Amino acid sequence: MGTALVKIKIMPVAPGVDLDKITEDAKKIIKSKKVLNPVFEQQPIAFGLIAVIAGFAWPEENELEDLEQELRTIQDVNSVEVIDLRRAIG
Repeated sequence: MGTALVKIKIMPVAPGVDLDKITEDAKKIIKSKKVLNPVFEQQPIAFGLIAVIAGFAWPEENELEDLEQELRTIQDVNSVEVIDLRRAIG
């Protein structure tokens, strides 16, 4: 199988939560899965709510559901959603 490029949106429970802590916890979980090139950014949503967007290369043969479940266990995280999944070419 090949490699997929994945973007996951991690939504906090409320505005004002520590996004750096959420990012650090997400980074530990994602890196433990031995993904390639993880990148994190913050994206304003609405009314002061800011999401953490994680992007990385993921082996296509692996399921993303387990990763999503682990990310949901992070304190102050409301939801986790795959927002983009594409096959890497090259």
